[in-house]
Amino acid sequence: MRRFTPKSWASHMKSTCVLLVLVSLATHAHAQALRLFGYFGDLGEWEMSADVAVNPSDRAKEFRGPLLLRHTGVCTQDGPEEKSGDIRVKLSESRSDLQATLKFDGLECRFSGRLSSDRYTGPMSCPDRRAKQLNVWLK
Repeated sequence: MRRFTPKSWASHMKSTCVLLVLVSLATHAHAQALRLFGYFGDLGEWEMSADVAVNPSDRAKEFRGPLLLRHTGVCTQDGPEEKSGDIRVKLSESRSDLQATLKFDGLECRFSGRLSSDRYTGPMSCPDRRAKQLNVWLK
């Protein structure tokens, strides 16, 4: 069994504290970012992806980031159509509900989804358009 002197004990404790702080920071940073992936459309022909993060000064804990929409239907002739924009996401405290605002193509659409199995499912409503079912997975 190793014997510690007061000096070696202090050095050992300092190293342990630094390691714990680094692990804590990495865990905290990871908890403050999400990757979203989803599908919507009459046939699920639009693929949605976004990497979002929480602004540390945002008290509402709202995730924000760039949004990419890609039309994956068979009707595309010159490759898939893509649209970009941004997204704001709020998760309920229990993570059972997800609210999102998607901005793309001059539209501001709203999504309200409930956790069902492994994804959030619900309607996405855009002005002057029929609501579409959106399925969203978080990673």
